Amino acid sequence: MTWYCLKNGTVFDPTNGCEGEVRDVWIHNGRIVAAPETPPAETVEHDLTGDVVMPGGVDMHCHIAGSKVNHARKFQAGLRGGSRAKNVDGKSAPVVPSCIATGQLFAAMGYTTAVDAAIPGLSSRLAHHEFAQTPFIDKAFLTLFGNNHYVLDHLQNGQHDAVRSYIGWMLSSVHAQGVKIVNPGGVENWKQISRKSLHELDEAVGEFGVSPRQIVQGLARAVDELGIPHPVHIHCNNLGYPGNWETTLKTMQALEGSRGHFAHIQFHSYGGDADDPASFSSAVEQLVEYVAAHPEITVDVGHILPGEAMTITGDAPFAERLARLTGSRWFTSDTEQEASCGIIPGRFKPYRNLVHATQWAIGLEWYLRMPDPWRIAMSSDHPNGGAFVKYPEVIHLLMDRSFRKEMLGRMPEQLADRSPLRDIDREYTLSEIAIITRAAPAKMLGLTDKGHLGAGAAADVTVYRSQSNRTEMFQRPRLVFKAGRVIARDGELSEALGGELLTPELTFEDEFGRQRKEWFNENYSIRYGNYAINREESPCFLTD
Repeated sequence: MTWYCLKNGTVFDPTNGCEGEVRDVWIHNGRIVAAPETPPAETVEHDLTGDVVMPGGVDMHCHIAGSKVNHARKFQAGLRGGSRAKNVDGKSAPVVPSCIATGQLFAAMGYTTAVDAAIPGLSSRLAHHEFAQTPFIDKAFLTLFGNNHYVLDHLQNGQHDAVRSYIGWMLSSVHAQGVKIVNPGGVENWKQISRKSLHELDEAVGEFGVSPRQIVQGLARAVDELGIPHPVHIHCNNLGYPGNWETTLKTMQALEGSRGHFAHIQFHSYGGDADDPASFSSAVEQLVEYVAAHPEITVDVGHILPGEAMTITGDAPFAERLARLTGSRWFTSDTEQEASCGIIPGRFKPYRNLVHATQWAIGLEWYLRMPDPWRIAMSSDHPNGGAFVKYPEVIHLLMDRSFRKEMLGRMPEQLADRSPLRDIDREYTLSEIAIITRAAPAKMLGLTDKGHLGAGAAADVTVYRSQSNRTEMFQRPRLVFKAGRVIARDGELSEALGGELLTPELTFEDEFGRQRKEWFNENYSIRYGNYAINREESPCFLTD
């Protein structure tokens, strides 16, 4: 295969201690390799003098596949004028893109890996159908366990070994990257028992008699014992409620030393009074202080930006509450004995709406207050906080305090009483951007060949022209390599590349773990016994 030499680029590879060093990057057989002693005659060179070179971007928490996303696409299609965002060309695009458009938009922006954060085991086949139709990027998903009947039953009976075995069997069967918890116990309490979510960490889940604390502790322990690379991935109780920072802190404390990743932390960092929807304020400082002192905890942000959004959540109780508050139409569905979902369209208006302005500021506070960028990842909880195509604007806000203050000047004056963002002058460096968008999420997920440019890494590389306007710089990379192939030049995509399914290597010593299905990844095909899903034979029903 062809050798590539990316010459004289300014390389940002924080995993390997490279922070702006001008050097060459060599690619062969889809991998980063050491420079050969004698360059092969067939080497293709790219002169990157003055350009910025980073690993391909990694989005560790988004919603891009499965039944909930399809419901949102259909919901979006029924809205007058649709629900739109701006893509990398500044043109209008759906907030919930089709499978094909999702891969195209990520790749054109320099992202090469994305993880869907909430797929029920029972509906994983549809997620794989959709992944097969999502080009260019590598994909993975997390499977929902926090309201699973089997888990609740066996936690109630103190049968931890059975819970651990079940998790191992499920992840192996559906080829998931890790364990996700959404509103632990609260969804089950709402959907089958009383239409009431749980607001206290030690409140019992109806007939099951277990509490959110027990669910978090049991699943976190099982994940650690199984050696799953990614920690238990937690969406806390009370998402979106004023005053919910206390629930978030108690959930962090409940881990008692086990590893935990806290998702879209912006939505869980609110001060105020739960009975007053307009009382939002920032409680970021208190939570950052705890996270900074506990290296077993990581977070992604779930920032918001002005414009269209679409709530796609496994937290149906929250979606119902949001629909009551806004008067919006909404949709919910039940995944039998495993999960639920809620879909509701929306729009963030931080220039006019004080609550939205406070949410915008809280997301930026998390990035700017967190002392260790290796334990925080960029996310918009796409499309809940807004479309992932807006990440370049967030990078601009983090790197340029004058741009940040310009936007602050357009927000309601009362925001100063809700968030101290105006007083934070920190500016991110390019190396820190490479950490939170690439190296850190790859490390959190356990993707050892992603997020860096060391020998043996996947040859996923993004090349940017250096510009003072960071939004423009990160919107349209000069070059994007995926597995050693050029897939984009100045935003123009090549013919579609399929991408891979990413799953952790798990070893089990119990009867559940040994009951593996037969899978294969060639041409992104999946086999369940005699039943096969093939990209060519079973196209997704909602694509371009």
